[in-house]
Amino acid sequence: MPNLQKVAYFSMEVGLSSKIPTYSGGLGILAGDTLKAAADIKFPMVGITLLTKHGYFFQNLEKGHQEEEPVLWRIDDFLRPIDAKIKVNIGKEEITVGCWVAEIFGYEGYLVPLYFLHTDFPENTEKAREITDYLYGDGHDYRLQQEIILGIGGMRMLKELGYEEIERYHMNEGHSSLLVLELANRLKNIDEVKKQCIFTTHTPVPAGHDKFEMDLVKNMLEPELYEVIPKEYKDKGELNMTELALDFSHYVNGVAKSHSEISKTIFPNYPIHSITNGVHAVTWTSPHFAHIYDKHLPSWRHDPSSLRYVSQITPSEIWNAHFEAKKQIIDFANSYSNAGLDYDFFTIGWARRFTSYKRPDFLLTDPKRLIQIAEKVGPIQIVYAGKAHPKDEAGKALIKKTLDLKNELKGKVTMVYMQNYDMYLSKFITSGVDVWLNTPLPPYEASGTSGMKAALNGIPHLSVLDGWWKEGYVEGETGWSFSTPEELYSLLENTIVPCFYHEKEKWLSVMQNAIKLNGSFFNSQRMLMEYIKNAYQIEGI
Repeated sequence: MPNLQKVAYFSMEVGLSSKIPTYSGGLGILAGDTLKAAADIKFPMVGITLLTKHGYFFQNLEKGHQEEEPVLWRIDDFLRPIDAKIKVNIGKEEITVGCWVAEIFGYEGYLVPLYFLHTDFPENTEKAREITDYLYGDGHDYRLQQEIILGIGGMRMLKELGYEEIERYHMNEGHSSLLVLELANRLKNIDEVKKQCIFTTHTPVPAGHDKFEMDLVKNMLEPELYEVIPKEYKDKGELNMTELALDFSHYVNGVAKSHSEISKTIFPNYPIHSITNGVHAVTWTSPHFAHIYDKHLPSWRHDPSSLRYVSQITPSEIWNAHFEAKKQIIDFANSYSNAGLDYDFFTIGWARRFTSYKRPDFLLTDPKRLIQIAEKVGPIQIVYAGKAHPKDEAGKALIKKTLDLKNELKGKVTMVYMQNYDMYLSKFITSGVDVWLNTPLPPYEASGTSGMKAALNGIPHLSVLDGWWKEGYVEGETGWSFSTPEELYSLLENTIVPCFYHEKEKWLSVMQNAIKLNGSFFNSQRMLMEYIKNAYQIEGI
């Protein structure tokens, strides 16, 4: 059977399920949701990523300190091996690259394949066999080797597997941008390369843009590919992977309107469009909400925009679905960590990567004030979760600080920290808390997708105005916004907590609006349709 896919989607990490731990966070989960959306709408796409045998890491919190352990998982339980092999030279070493495949089936059975590249073969040296062991492994040498396998190896693997109809190559962040060198070496026409390439940048944070010394690049790349690199890069002595993707793509986008504007200030010489992220509705909707959506809005699974008709569902059904999901996360937290959470108490959720610009301690700026609000207006409990990058010492310190502040709450505000945040835990939390809190330092939240997941489950967003929330918020209708800790505390004391406890009809209206206005729009099907129309522009599709 011929492989007729038209778009190849490259991403260093892809999150399909917590059972396949080849992702670290939002970037990878966004990639997985994109491929699932392609399968749902029957769009001819194929995915390329790395098979990280030991994953990102398993988080172990010992006395408040994060320790990282390799993730243990059985690859052959979830992926199927493929016989195809290709060769890639790194330095003077010829390396064999193979792959496994995950078959992603859509709503009506349409198949989108995702290939996981790896170098774990006996004919490779021990060092070469380890190239794809760890996601975002340590050191510039290791990272560049991974990106050679992903970009160059991925292009060769597609050819080996018989994908002859590919018309567009979509680079999800700059990690895969070496594919443009392989493509340029084949086509011998830069304009044709640009016509076929699309680039999505995800971060305004400098650490998100990989840079490699040109001497290292020259030593590792095959000579004919090194020759393709423009002279101005060589003159600078540095290969910026984001700039490489920018220079060789006909369409570039940020992942929210505000993010595209920020990206233009970072890369002022490039036209940067915006396609706001979305999440895969079926993946992130709790079974309890899925049940009532199936009953009242049966088309939601392949057309999440139909959630705009959620007013057809009674408020009591929405509350019952939410309460069942809430009981699940509370039962899990109580069993998991002896948290002592209560079904009926107002519950705030904060779960994402622990790093300085996300300000995880924002809510705990004044623990005494939080206690006063709980005593005055009604009980408050908090669910925290998140990992810090292994090299992010400031992020690890924030985990320790958050756990220490728990003691200052003195049992007056119950708080639990859920260890080893992953897709499994994320679905529990984003479908079970009462309000979703986001506290980034603007403008560093490129998009943020966890609040979109919460919206699918009727959970209002409480956030600083940054990323997608600048587009999604209707103050007091889909959630609330704030800038300072004092504004946050004031909202909790005077508006949000009183509404939850004493104005149930109004609270249910906000839940319904979160679904109707946010859940129906900020989904991966809408997002992918924008890519198809604005970025891919393939004739006949």
